[in-house]
Amino acid sequence: MTYRECYEKGCLALQTAGIEEATLDARLLLEAVCGTNRNDLLVHGEQLVTPEAEEKYLGWIGQRAEHIPLQQLTGEQDFMGLTFAVNEHVLIPRQDTEILVEEAIQVMRPKMKVLDMCTGSGCIIISILHNVEGVKGYAVDISKQAVNVAKENAKLNEVPVLFERSDLFEMVTEKFDVIVSNPPYIPTDVIPQLMPEVQVFEPIEALDGKEDGLYFYRKIVEQSKDYLNSGGSLMFEIGYDQGKDVSKMMTDAGFSNVCVKKDLAGNDRVVTGML
Repeated sequence: MTYRECYEKGCLALQTAGIEEATLDARLLLEAVCGTNRNDLLVHGEQLVTPEAEEKYLGWIGQRAEHIPLQQLTGEQDFMGLTFAVNEHVLIPRQDTEILVEEAIQVMRPKMKVLDMCTGSGCIIISILHNVEGVKGYAVDISKQAVNVAKENAKLNEVPVLFERSDLFEMVTEKFDVIVSNPPYIPTDVIPQLMPEVQVFEPIEALDGKEDGLYFYRKIVEQSKDYLNSGGSLMFEIGYDQGKDVSKMMTDAGFSNVCVKKDLAGNDRVVTGML
């Protein structure tokens, strides 16, 4: 088949399967297989695709039609201008989370120490350290598999981070100037309503925030006071409707200057406060 014929076949298969961004995903998968870019479809659409590339592409299309996330097929996702390895053991980095990183970068200074709680792929801590020199970075996650992915990403992006498997603060022994976290925050009964790409193929332990979605915020807010230096900052990513609850939680726990930051869509996305 030609490059264009492969693309058109991929589009049809994904559209038939009800994939939301079928044409985009078909193109991105083809580019990933062939090592091409978006201009090749216009300029070299009649070029023949090798049998090996065609087989791999149609295999990926078949998997994407089953709602396996595109990033799990290609094995990577861009975030804050960096590339991160991803698999079924970690949440796929999302643009909304960049708001949390940007807020953290604003308060970071050389020689500060930052802890990333529930690190997952490591995209938050690695992006912070990539953008601020002289900062010491630590990160923990309850999942051993996630920690392994995060270590791979730190090596990939040449950023030194100390990773450790820990159930929240269980294995944490030091104090920090900043603690950042994107904990599980989806209420348990909402998870079955999520798109299949998320509820079936992303790790449930990184999604499930228990009954009301606020379980891990309560734990981290209360415990973090023992691990923050005086004047230190606690920063969370939150769900769009959790701003008031998490803000009150932090204020009640003695944090000051508590504020909510919105994402590009105008939804509450980050809550910050100082101890």
